[in-house]
Order: sequence, then structure tokens, then C-alpha cells
Amino acid sequence: MSTFHYSGSSFYDKDQPIQILSGAIHYFRIVPEYWQDRLLKLKACGLNTIETYVPWNLHEPKKGEFNFDGMANLVRFIELAGELELKVFVRPSPYICAEWEFGGLPSWLLADSDMRLRCYHKPFLDHVDDYYDKLLPLLKPLLRTNGGPIIGLQIENEYGSYGNDKEYLNYLKEAMISRGMDVLLFTSDGPEDSMLQGGMIDGVLATVNFGSGAKQAFDKLREYQPDAPIMCMEFWNGWFDHWMEEHHTQPTTTVVNVLDEMLRLNASVNFYMFHGGTNFGFYNGANGHTEDSYEPTVTSYDYDALLNESGDPTEKYYAVREVISKYVELEACELPAPIPKKAYGRVVMTEQAPLIANLDRISTPIHSAYPETMEKLGQDYGFIHYSTFISGPRPKEEFYIQDLHDRALVYLDGQLAGVLDRSDSSAAQLAFDVPADGVQVSILVENLGRVNYGPYLKDNKGITEGVRYGRQFLSNWTTYTLPLTDLSGLAFESLSQHTQPSFFRGNWMVDQIGDTFLSLEGWSKGVVFINGFNLGRYWNVGPQKTLYVPGPLLKHGDNEIVIFELHGETNSTVTFFAQAKI
Repeated sequence: MSTFHYSGSSFYDKDQPIQILSGAIHYFRIVPEYWQDRLLKLKACGLNTIETYVPWNLHEPKKGEFNFDGMANLVRFIELAGELELKVFVRPSPYICAEWEFGGLPSWLLADSDMRLRCYHKPFLDHVDDYYDKLLPLLKPLLRTNGGPIIGLQIENEYGSYGNDKEYLNYLKEAMISRGMDVLLFTSDGPEDSMLQGGMIDGVLATVNFGSGAKQAFDKLREYQPDAPIMCMEFWNGWFDHWMEEHHTQPTTTVVNVLDEMLRLNASVNFYMFHGGTNFGFYNGANGHTEDSYEPTVTSYDYDALLNESGDPTEKYYAVREVISKYVELEACELPAPIPKKAYGRVVMTEQAPLIANLDRISTPIHSAYPETMEKLGQDYGFIHYSTFISGPRPKEEFYIQDLHDRALVYLDGQLAGVLDRSDSSAAQLAFDVPADGVQVSILVENLGRVNYGPYLKDNKGITEGVRYGRQFLSNWTTYTLPLTDLSGLAFESLSQHTQPSFFRGNWMVDQIGDTFLSLEGWSKGVVFINGFNLGRYWNVGPQKTLYVPGPLLKHGDNEIVIFELHGETNSTVTFFAQAKI
């Protein structure tokens, strides 16, 4: 065979034995202008392959509406890799995990209350088929069997950590084969009995994921697959961060020691991540390992990887290259020219648009007996505003949002009464009395990111059950969906002393374009837009202290920043630095 395949314990490419040295780079976490820079750096490190996930929710944001342009131009990303003589592993949806919103599943699946995810459930599989009918024909010309760089496709992702529905896995396998995906098919799971038993299927290469204990992991894999190459499809060389935690790192010495162990065993390896990038917009995921736990992921996906968030080689990059050079003859390390970093300094916010005064400008009211979830109202990400009236007088009772997803600001007659937060067990409970003339209740709920891993994937957003005052459910709600995809209707005015959620706008001039890092010290929590691009969330609870702003988002001359601040600004300025603050 002249195409990529395996025989016995070795991979072969064009009939020559090959050890796969791969790195994960997610095109959807990097502006397209930097794809080639990151790929060149991967190749200069001594790697011969790249791996990427494919997030379904990015490519089919609304049912039947597909997007493969800009940051979603998967075909161009793979073509670039091929032009650089890199091989490609593609790990397509339906599910990817990746600390990505809903693990890559589209939120509109949850509009169907009866939907079953990641199993042999015909309504779910019908949606998968519709998606594959669009996605896989785009990949077909890029397969190695057709002269392209794609050497392998993954079936699902770490499925043994979730279920054991072999009928479902085989359905996905046949769905790929029937659409002409005639390259290597593989699975990846943790190196544990239950995970391998649940995730492996006949006729598909099994790989394992881990961050340490290589020999033990491969020994376990060989128990189930004795006559095939061994590969770590995810070598966890770093880790991700949740809000309200410390920044996670993986020591370089640990990474190079585990890598050296794998290469001595003649194993193939894929660094997860080689370059992490950024969870732009509202695409960060969250973890929810129990029914009561919820941990949203930060905007940065730096991952303590070989390239940092802005694409610069780290100490880990050079240490890994040195280990690889012991096993592979490498050419001199020729890196692309460094991308300029700019400190644009302080920018003053000059205008403000209070949310409440602008609700009808950027949304349309929806009236319902009870609060509806985002998904039932056709909304994917962002915020949602609910309001109702409680008649009075009434004695003091507890105010309870039943099954809140995820964080709510509660206002009584326009004054902030409290913050209820699913992710913060210490968040205060809320109780109040109602005067004789009643009280207007307004609730602004933020979707902090759908769960991306584990048994609690069905993570509807907004108010998912109801709102009670004491024992009584409240009805007659007016709702505004706030995905914040179009802010053109905002009516800005001069700065005021409003402490309610507001949009703030400022401008600055740029003579030389470069990457920069935005500090919002003195601000509390919200979202930033640069020239209309949703940069992502900030939150003063840390650990992330600055937002990465890629140079291609800027333009020569006048640039605009809009900040949606939830708690009222305490600092009318922001600062652009030339390096990140951690």
C-alpha cells in the first residue's frame, strides 16, 4: 500500500515505516492570518503531523445553516498544512470535548427536550447525518488516498469516559466509510479497562490519552490491542484553567521525561496542546462532574503549551525539540519572524449605553407564562433578561431561581438585590419583603459556557425550571434574548454614574499594528468587543488578568473598543500592554 496505514507494530507512509510526531493546533482558536505561523513553528520543532478537532457548533450554528469561512475555514487550514508537507489527523464531531462550549455539540440540539446525546438515538443521528453530508465531502479531496494530507479520522472522542453504546460508535464508523472516508480510522480513550471497553470498536485503531505513566498506559492498551502500533493521541503537556482557580502549569522536566519514555518505546505521540490559542467570544466550555458542581473555563486556552497563547515558543518548546533531536535528525531551527507586540497604553471610555434603556434596541420582547430557556427561544450564547411583577404586600420570603444556569443579577425596581451564581457555592441567598404597591423583578442571566465533559452534558441555559417567591412559582414573564451578535442598535450617551449593566465605548489610534494584551484592572466582569469582534470574557476573580488581542483584529487609524460591564465600571480606562499578565 502506498497510503498511510499500519502493519504489526508500525505505521507506514508511502511504504516507509514512520513514527508519528504530532501536535494539536485548533484552527478555530487562532485568527486565520496566524495559521501558517503556528504550523511553521510546529514543523521547526521536529514534528511531522498536526491534529485538530472540528467543532460542530462552529460549523452549523443554526440547524441547516453552515459556516466554513474565516476562522471556520477548515479546508484552507488543512491545505496549508499539506503545503508545508505536514500530515493531518482530523477529529471531527459530533463530540470533541476540547474544553469547548458543549464539547462542540450545537446548542440547538437542546431545544428538543427529548434529545438524547452521544448514543444510538435516531433524532440525534439524523442531525449527525445532515452535518456529515456537508462536512465529509469537504474533507474527501484532502484525504491521503486522494493525494491530500489527511492520514486519519477519529470516531467520536474519549467515548469510553461517557458510554458504551457500540451500536452508536459503529453507526458513526459506517457513516464515515459510506461517505468515502477511506483513511485510517481511530478512537482515543483513557488507558483504563472501562474506558477502552466502552470506546474501542472492531476494525478501528485504538489510541490512548494521558499525561504520565507512559509504559503502564501502553501496557494496558496492548492488553486490548496487541498487534498494532502504540500511540498517545493526547499527551497532556499542560492544562486548562477555570475561573476562580490558580493558573495551571505542567513542569517542563515532567513533559520531556514522559516524552523521552514514549520515544524510547517507539510510540507515536500527539502533543495536546502544541498551541492552545484562545476561546474567543462565548466558546469556552465548563466542567460539571457532579449534579451540583459547575466550573466555567477562562477565555485563554494557553494550556501551558509549547507555544503560548500569542504563539511564541516557550522554554518547553525548545526542551521538547532537544528530546526529539535524540531520535530524529533535525535541521536547524528556523522560526518565522517574531510577531510584533505593541503597548498602546491607556484608552479612555467616552460613551455609555445602559442595558435596560437599550433592550428594545438590540432585542425583541417575548411574553410567556413561565421563563423559557435560551434553547427554547432559539438562542445559543450570551445573556438573557427576564422580568415580572410581584404584587404586594407580602412578608419576607426567600427568592429562589430553580435550576439556574448559570449566573444571575437580580434587580428589584431597578436596584441590584443580589447575585446568584451556580459556579459559586458561597453566593448569597436572596430574601426580601414586598411593599403594598408590589415590586418589579428583573433577572439578567449569563450563560457562562455549557458543560463540555462528563455525564451532565445536557446543560440548558437561562432559567431552566422556574422562579419562586417563597413556595409560589411566578408567572407572566417578559424576556429579551441577548446573544450580543449585533450591537448596532445601541444608543450611546455620555458617561454617567450608572452601576447597572452597561456598554462602554472608547476609541484609539493605531499607527503600527501588532499583538497586544488588554488589561481591565478596575473593572469587574463582562465581555469585550474590538472593532466588532467578540474577544471574550473578563472577570476579576482570575486567574486570567489580560485578554490577548491578535494584531489582525486591529486596523490602521481609528479602532473601537466596546465593553459590556455587568457591575458598573469603577475605572473609565483600560490599558493595552505588550505582554500578558498572569
